[in-house]
Amino acid sequence: MLVAPVLLLLLVPFPPSSGAQLPNQGQAKDLPIATNGQPFPWDRMRLPKTISPLHYDLTIHPNLTTLDFTGVARIELDVHEDTSIIILHAKQMQISNVLLLAPEGIRPLHVLEYPHFHQLALLSDSVLTKGRKYEVQLEFAANLSDSYHGFYKSSYRTSSGEVRVMASTQFEATFARAAFPCFDEPAFKANFTIRIIREPRHIAISNMPKVKTVELPGGLLEDHFDTTIKMSTYLVAYIVSDFLSVSKTTQHGVKISVYAVPEKINQTAYALDAAVKLLDFYDNYYDIPYQLPKHDLAAIPDFQAGAMENWGLSTYRETGLLFDPDRSSASDKLGITKVIAHELAHQWFGNLVTMEWWNDLWLKEGFAKFMEYISLDISYPELHVDDFFLGKCFDAMEVDSLSSSHPVSTPVENPMQIQEMFDDVSYDKGACILNMLRDFLTPEAFEIGIIQYLKRYSYQNTVNDLDEGRLKHREFCAKRNLPSGASSDDELDVRAIMDTWTLQEGFPLVTVEVRGREVRLSQERYLKTDDPSLTEGFLWQIPLTYMTSTSNTIQRFLLKTKTDILYLPEEVDWVKFNVDMSGYYMVHYAGEGWNSIIRLLQHNHTALSGNDRANLIHNVFQLVSIGKVRLDTALELSLYLSRETEIMAVTQGFGELVPLYKLMEKRDMAALENQMKVSKDSSLKTCINKMCKNLWTDSGSVSERVLRSYLLLFACVRNYAPCVTKATQLFNKWKDSDGTLSLPVDITMAVFVIGARTPEGWDFLFEKYRHSMQMSVKSRMKTAMTVTSLQDKLTWCVHLASYGEVMKTQDLPGVVVSVSKNPHGYKLAWDFLRANWHTLIKKFDLGSSTISHMVTQVTNQYSTREMLDEVRSFFGSLTEETGSEMRCIQQTYETIEDNIRWMDTNLPLAVLRQEVMHFLSM
Repeated sequence: MLVAPVLLLLLVPFPPSSGAQLPNQGQAKDLPIATNGQPFPWDRMRLPKTISPLHYDLTIHPNLTTLDFTGVARIELDVHEDTSIIILHAKQMQISNVLLLAPEGIRPLHVLEYPHFHQLALLSDSVLTKGRKYEVQLEFAANLSDSYHGFYKSSYRTSSGEVRVMASTQFEATFARAAFPCFDEPAFKANFTIRIIREPRHIAISNMPKVKTVELPGGLLEDHFDTTIKMSTYLVAYIVSDFLSVSKTTQHGVKISVYAVPEKINQTAYALDAAVKLLDFYDNYYDIPYQLPKHDLAAIPDFQAGAMENWGLSTYRETGLLFDPDRSSASDKLGITKVIAHELAHQWFGNLVTMEWWNDLWLKEGFAKFMEYISLDISYPELHVDDFFLGKCFDAMEVDSLSSSHPVSTPVENPMQIQEMFDDVSYDKGACILNMLRDFLTPEAFEIGIIQYLKRYSYQNTVNDLDEGRLKHREFCAKRNLPSGASSDDELDVRAIMDTWTLQEGFPLVTVEVRGREVRLSQERYLKTDDPSLTEGFLWQIPLTYMTSTSNTIQRFLLKTKTDILYLPEEVDWVKFNVDMSGYYMVHYAGEGWNSIIRLLQHNHTALSGNDRANLIHNVFQLVSIGKVRLDTALELSLYLSRETEIMAVTQGFGELVPLYKLMEKRDMAALENQMKVSKDSSLKTCINKMCKNLWTDSGSVSERVLRSYLLLFACVRNYAPCVTKATQLFNKWKDSDGTLSLPVDITMAVFVIGARTPEGWDFLFEKYRHSMQMSVKSRMKTAMTVTSLQDKLTWCVHLASYGEVMKTQDLPGVVVSVSKNPHGYKLAWDFLRANWHTLIKKFDLGSSTISHMVTQVTNQYSTREMLDEVRSFFGSLTEETGSEMRCIQQTYETIEDNIRWMDTNLPLAVLRQEVMHFLSM
């Protein structure tokens, strides 16, 4: 089988530029205007390719007292076309003393600025000749950013109350330009030699090891770091702080260090061991040694993203790296291990081989998300990571089911559009379609393809294969014989299959109807809309898998057309497509199909895997949303959950049912809410009583512990009397001990939530939050404080996170979203979002996943036309500069419209008042 080149075919290298010409300077009237009133000689967001950087020599001097920095950048340039103009990036900084260092001598360059594109034009009075090398030198100065990107200020409070300041970088995607003048696009790879000037009370770390420290006048020190390998600007990193570190060496000789604030250094041991183990795994799996002599992992007190894969110096939220074996939960361990696995996977996917432009962000983020699960499945089998992968596909489908979704590979131009690419489609859908390809080709063949891809394109840029100009790469088309019964064709074209998944948005709904031995198949786009025209023109090549009542052997069929028929060897009682949900598609079982599935689940649900059962629950409720299935059919299927024990099936069942209650809750339907509270029996109660014999302990596997914690929290929030009583007793004991009583870690969230229901309990929890140094404990306390029914406390919570002194402002988006899910706080969250919109988009950046998450999550449970009008009125009042063009706003409109349609269709059903309440009530 010619499988090894599969990824080579999908991801071809960006060819050397033939030289993009600058606009005709005689057409000045068509050019932008620089800040000094002169024509700016470039009118495009993307930089020209007439010149590329080879090497940066950077000296950076941050002042942590005045909160600004100065620097000098000396950039070696390679000239591809004769030109007298150098276009590069700089954002919100003062540029001075710009010199051209040419073989003929040193001479000044004239500088023009065009802030709208964050661009500088350096004008030479003589031509820079094609094929020659030059250097430019620029001095620059700026304030440390008060946001979470660029070179920004961070701070933390010691246990004694002292506030200490540090400075750190976050350059992805377009923020290196705010720290030093540069060619800030991922295709402009170069080497970097970095020097950091600091005070003796601080340390400095960067991508490469420090080679020496030089004493400067005035008591300052200058750290010199080794030159990096060739890389993109967004991967440059440096930190000035008072961090401490712990270190170990991998089997392959790489020094791993974990950095944290001094009082939390004792929470770094787990991350250190995990990083060593996982880097060794990737070294072996990719058959390519890690490229640097060291890798640092730093826990940053203020950090907007979850983590960042800077080459040789990955950065993390403290909650994403710090682990206390006595106080961190099973869920904390799983999350920390996954995020480390993700960032280390990037050292190859993203850092070594980089997408040419941000439209193909999935080439690094989809692969890194996918490799999280591959690496943990092999290196940490005890974490049962397979139990959680399915949730990523469900998350992606939630976004991808809207008409405002986008292809995995989609054009982007400006920084806001680039930021919007960091979403569930690029990450989770990217991972899920890779998982589908791996399942179809076999894991062994897929691994060979990954290795060949990485080896062939190391230190280069790749693109999704989009245009006809690269048809010469057809010799790399992967061909293999299909498995028996997969198709009547003899061969398959992997590129043709994958193009249907990467170049069009959405995903298919496959309708299956069994008639004797004949299985009739059809495909259409699944879309939550009442406009059928939006589903037309979509066609996927779908690697179907299925099993039947007569054989648990996985069969395969490649559905390439709108309709097709496959034949079974014999008649069956039931058929289940998308086995273990290895494919990124939904299935509708027409005719008697759903009834046969329901009978199977009622009488022998373990005949299907836990993932299959979660997949069925997800599909049937999603089909209710588009009118393919009646709500009572979906509710009847869910009744088997009283016997369910697998985490994904249980959490997906509740995940589909709880929003039904939330929709009613947002309509203030008190009668229905009360009905939930008086039911004498429920599937949830049966499930809890069955699964949680040792409910208040930390025993069991990671999946069992995570599920127990989930169920216990769910039961307490839903006022299940036995759970509320026990949690109240434990909270009072913990409070009486002044917080010193050791509680089982996995139950603390439920205990804190119950305790925070009273003013005294909330205040006590807040005081413990204020002084705690355990990040995972603080995280659970913070969440509990946002679940309270005390509206004054909810207001205070949001105020605390806004102010940023006791509760970090980085946590503000999470606090607002959590409050929005609270029936006593959802209006508060919406009002806060509107009132503080301009501050929020400045702090967290327009188009960022943080802003998008707040917008969609605060509003996604509204289901009335009045709220839709209110939401439209606010977002409609925005300008393009303040976010009116963001994709998340259109997603918000679509979601509320879908909620309205759902409620109008299903609310009158008596079954809604019976079965849903019966299931959810305690």
